[in-house]
Amino acid sequence: MSTDAPSHHEAHPGPHGYAGNKQALLGRLRRIEGQIRGLQRMVDEDTYCIDVLTQISAAKSALQAVAVGLLEDHLAHCVVDAARAGDPTEKVKEASDAVARLIRS
Repeated sequence: MSTDAPSHHEAHPGPHGYAGNKQALLGRLRRIEGQIRGLQRMVDEDTYCIDVLTQISAAKSALQAVAVGLLEDHLAHCVVDAARAGDPTEKVKEASDAVARLIRS
């Protein structure tokens, strides 16, 4: 998947806030991936619309929970570390922008 948005990876190397929870995070994402595959199967098998919509809602909720967890990790680690270093402005702005994106979705 290609986007025109700049990657923050180059600008923010090193361990990220979620590093301590990486395996749990990957496990949750794999379960969500399984939910999406299940949705594809449901559509392929002509499952009743409301049942498909119910599963879409569950997948969205699972992704939202992952996003909130990542945001919490970002605040607890990246923003706190920046504040300790004396300039949290950029990290606070990133977090604010992320919250705005989550609210819009």
